[in-house]
Amino acid sequence: MNIAIVSTRLSGLDGVSLEATKVANVFAEMGHNIFWCAGELDESKTPGRLIPEMHFMHPTARAIHDEAFSGPYASPELIERIYDEADKLRLELLDFVREFDIDLLVSQNSNAIPMNIQLGVALTHLAKRHGVKLLCHNHDFYFERDRFIANGIQFILDEAFPPVLSNVRHMVINVAMQRRIKSFKGIDALYLPNVFDYDNAPPPPDDYAMTFRETVGLSDNDIIALQATRLIRRKGIEKAIELIHKLDDERVVLVFTRTGKKDEGEGYGEWLRDMADRYQIRYLFIGDYLDETRGERDGHKVFSLWDVYPHAHFITYPSIYEGFGNALLETLYFRKPLVVNQYPMYLTDIKPTGIQAVEFNYDITDDTVAQTRRLIEDDGWVAAMVEHNYQVASRHFSYSVLKSKLRKALESFTDD
Repeated sequence: MNIAIVSTRLSGLDGVSLEATKVANVFAEMGHNIFWCAGELDESKTPGRLIPEMHFMHPTARAIHDEAFSGPYASPELIERIYDEADKLRLELLDFVREFDIDLLVSQNSNAIPMNIQLGVALTHLAKRHGVKLLCHNHDFYFERDRFIANGIQFILDEAFPPVLSNVRHMVINVAMQRRIKSFKGIDALYLPNVFDYDNAPPPPDDYAMTFRETVGLSDNDIIALQATRLIRRKGIEKAIELIHKLDDERVVLVFTRTGKKDEGEGYGEWLRDMADRYQIRYLFIGDYLDETRGERDGHKVFSLWDVYPHAHFITYPSIYEGFGNALLETLYFRKPLVVNQYPMYLTDIKPTGIQAVEFNYDITDDTVAQTRRLIEDDGWVAAMVEHNYQVASRHFSYSVLKSKLRKALESFTDD
């Protein structure tokens, strides 16, 4: 089959882009031809088509989004504009489908969360008016986010986020989403957790990766607590700072993989920096030293995130909410111990598999601190824990699981 991966953005290290790439890679292993279409595309994502208007940061998309979710009412002009812009995208997508003879479109979150409202409508109308088969890979629904509650376009959301059509199928990344979409829309969605390539363990760090500490100004004696996520409030990163403060160990450095500048997370990064200063912990923002690939920037080396993981002693994952937990799976992949807040999807989808971690529930207790100290001091306990976690993850979150789920998704189109 000719399968096209479609989204607002298919570039960078965000969870949707990462999972979309994994889906595409496994489809390719199954013998299918992969094409790409988005408002932003990595250079490697060819053949395909770049359509800037599909990006959620495109001025038109931003203006429509902001007006639609500014209150409980929408003007007739806004509604008309949404459908006009959706029709333009529909025609562009139809041309893309015909040019590459696409058999199946895989909508990566574009019909789940209305960051680009007209794109969700366009994809829905492409399925409805032209019979194009659509597989929606839903990572987080709008009705799970408070900021989408006040809106004047509920009938549009009902139509396209997500659509209910005979030639549309749905995959969701956690059990709660599976239950909600069944309850709210009557859709029987396929459960597809986030996955990682546990069948192929990461290679040991090479000479380049071994220069990371020296490059960023850390010594071999420093104990790295790695916060390997974006700096946004639902990540609960202030709890990682509190943990390091309570550890009271001058060897421990909390390393953030983002820059901490004001433009990241609406000032949250700066707030975290101020908090870290008040708590008088050692910390380091290394976003300027990281990119998707190695290179050079401003006269210093640039590393990939995979170059950094081997240097970490433990990973902090204090998120309040996650759709699933991509960085958590990455932690297990690199055989690193984990300090995790018991966010809902961890409790429903990850912990029941048998994953072991230092767990807390919002509060950093004395027991949390004691167990974290043990991560630093008890090498045997850590070694047994991370190996156990790797084997559990291999059974539940591997590419072989993804392949099985995608095969079921394709077969479901022949059920009717």
